[in-house]
Amino acid sequence: MEIAADRRETRLEAKDLEVVLGRGVRATRVLHGISFRIEAGTTVGLVGESGSGKSTIAKTVVGVHRPAAGSILFDGEDISAARGRRRTELRRRIQLIPQDPYSSLDPRRTIGQTLAEALDPRRASVREHRDRISELLRLVALDDGAIVRYPSEFSGGQRQRIAIARALAVKPDLIIADEITSALDLSTQAEILELFARLRAELRLTVLFVSHNLAVVRQVSDEVVVLLHGDIVEQGAGDQVLRRPEHAYTERLLASVPGGPGFSLD
Repeated sequence: MEIAADRRETRLEAKDLEVVLGRGVRATRVLHGISFRIEAGTTVGLVGESGSGKSTIAKTVVGVHRPAAGSILFDGEDISAARGRRRTELRRRIQLIPQDPYSSLDPRRTIGQTLAEALDPRRASVREHRDRISELLRLVALDDGAIVRYPSEFSGGQRQRIAIARALAVKPDLIIADEITSALDLSTQAEILELFARLRAELRLTVLFVSHNLAVVRQVSDEVVVLLHGDIVEQGAGDQVLRRPEHAYTERLLASVPGGPGFSLD
C-alpha cells in the first residue's frame, strides 16, 4: 500500500547544520547552517560540484564528522548526541554505499564472509546466514557462486552490486549512496542506476543520494538539494528543480550535462 505524500514520516532532518573541519588557524567552516529533510520511502538527491559539501554531509550523518552547530535528527532523535550502545544501534540503521567499489571490500574476505559480517559482526558465520546471503545476492543480480569468491575476482560494477547488497543486509532505515557510479564507465553506470531504481521501488528505500551529476540525480531522486560552497542554493521536487531552476548555479549545472544514462527532461 502506498503511503500518501502528506502522511509520510520524516526519517532524517538536518537543522541549521554547521560543520567545521580542521583546528585553529586551519579551521574551515564547510557547511553554513543548512537545513533539509528526507521523508520515509523517498530519495533526496544531493548535488553540487566537488568541494560543495556533499560528502561532508554524508560523513556527518554516519558519524565521521561532528556538527559545530545545529543538529541531525533521525526519526526525531539527535544522532550526533547519541552515545554508547544507542549510538551503535542508530548507526546500524543507517548504511553507507561508498564511492569506490575497489577499496570498499576487504580483499582477504570472501563475499560470503563480508555479507555475514554485515549481518552479524559478532558471529560472522556464512553457514548460519547462508539463506539471507543468497537472498541478498539475488537482489543485486548475482548468483550463489559469489559466496566463495574474493573481491579481486569481480569487475567494478559487480563489486558495487556487492557493496549495495552489504548495505541492504540489515534492512536499514536510511541508505546513503555516496557517488556510487562515479568510478564506473557509462554502460556500467546505467546498469547500477537501473538496479538501484528497481531496489528503491521494490524495497521502498529511504535514500540520501549524493552525486555531482545531475543526470544521475534526475534518474533516482524525488527531491533535489543543490549545494554551492557549503550553502543550499536551491531545493525542491526533482522535476521542478531540473525543469525550472531558479538559481543561476543550478542552470549552469544543467547546461554542463551533455546527457547521461536515462537523462531526459521530456
